Amino acid sequence: MSKVEKKEGKEKIILGIDPGTNVMGYGLILIEGKKYSVIQFGVIHLKKYETHELKLKKIFERVTGIIDEFLPDSMALEAPFYGENVQSMLKLGRAQGVAMAAALSREIPITEYSPKKVKQSVTGNGNASKEQVAEMIKTLLQIKEIPKLLDATDALAVALCHHFHDGRIQTRGRNAGWKSFLEENPDRVKGLK
Repeated sequence: MSKVEKKEGKEKIILGIDPGTNVMGYGLILIEGKKYSVIQFGVIHLKKYETHELKLKKIFERVTGIIDEFLPDSMALEAPFYGENVQSMLKLGRAQGVAMAAALSREIPITEYSPKKVKQSVTGNGNASKEQVAEMIKTLLQIKEIPKLLDATDALAVALCHHFHDGRIQTRGRNAGWKSFLEENPDRVKGLK
């Protein structure tokens, strides 16, 4: 897909990134007022590169290329979760840092979200499985088929989370929860009577 033409001040593009050292997911959504839609999503395959340094170089090049092609207004990343394997955490943190550096090199603002926050934002359950997140993304963004690698739908979930937390949908207070979402987005509800 080629560069998306944006109407000045009325539309914005969010790039979501699901960091990884073997597979990195990315997803771009277009926000038009209260509506949102998918521009593109996919994965960056990194397993074929022999060294961690070469993987980091490819992450920087590919993320910079995506930014240059689609000119997102912001980038949202899923923060690495804490695990027991320190080496894996370190490598994942480096991958995330390189993706952030790509955005910073193009002066794109960055926001991080915990995996729990992303899941809560799109499914209403902070402990949802990757499959549950993918199904909700399929519904919310009207995707015909869930991709084989769920890193791509995870990246779209991060982008949607960023949109929802950009002052539109609150997690606490008067406007919290699915009732508020349904009231604010009646066009997103189908077949419920």
